[in-house]
Amino acid sequence: MRLALGPVQYYWQRTDINHFYETMLSTPLDSIYLGEVVCGKRHALRAPDWLELAQMLAEVSDKQIVLSTLTLLESNADLSWVRKICSNSKLLVEANDMSAVQLLSEARLPFACGPAVNIYNQHTLAYLMSLGMVRWTVPVEMSSRQLAAVLNACEKKPEVELFAYGHMPLAYSARCFTARHLGLDKDNCAYRCMEYPHGLPLESQEGEALFVINGIQTLSGKPLNLLHHFPQLCERGIDILRLSPQWQQMEQVIDAFDRARRGDLHPQLLPPGVDGYWCDHPGLELIARSGTGTPA
Repeated sequence: MRLALGPVQYYWQRTDINHFYETMLSTPLDSIYLGEVVCGKRHALRAPDWLELAQMLAEVSDKQIVLSTLTLLESNADLSWVRKICSNSKLLVEANDMSAVQLLSEARLPFACGPAVNIYNQHTLAYLMSLGMVRWTVPVEMSSRQLAAVLNACEKKPEVELFAYGHMPLAYSARCFTARHLGLDKDNCAYRCMEYPHGLPLESQEGEALFVINGIQTLSGKPLNLLHHFPQLCERGIDILRLSPQWQQMEQVIDAFDRARRGDLHPQLLPPGVDGYWCDHPGLELIARSGTGTPA
């Protein structure tokens, strides 16, 4: 079982991003994804900057470095950004929308598909593999049962990556929720989402964590944590577990999953999080409360 660090969802300062990835090089990760995936207005690092950072990391590390593309394209500038990332011919690219898939397929380059590309059956998997897809990150709302059904129906499958820890990316909108919350126009947002390195929490009327607002993106209010299910993840034929970057204690998260793959299961090392989607329940529920918990 390999461990991958997903792309940063939040808007961090350039110095913080550089320091974060420098720290990640000393962890037992196998792959690192990087690139802006949420908002093309974020300018701390533009496409050339991400390319330069990715190439530098690839030169100094034996980890696989993957470049991720924007998920929701809203302008010609966004499309130009995606073109620059896809025109890179040295590093694997994660396509997060179908325009990136088309660009990579036309260039006859192998690519990965991120969780925002809607793949829910073996027919779509086969079609995208015919275009050059070599890795599939499972949608966050797909359950263990549904995944097993898809993989069992495949004549040939790509590498399977599963989002295993972090606030789940649930939706993207043309509206910027952070700007609206602050009473700003989206076009004059002043890049205020940089003030919220964890995103903006949104609670229900009962005070329960419901969502996290992150610019145009909506994340789950509580982080997904599938560490309790590690033995079953191995049985499902999953090749890679994705851990989503967080502002603090990322090394502890990586260490807990690394211990699990080495046979040392201690789920109490991390906050419990939620696992509802994986267990065919509402996503905000926690089903497995011990290392023996398994979904129906």
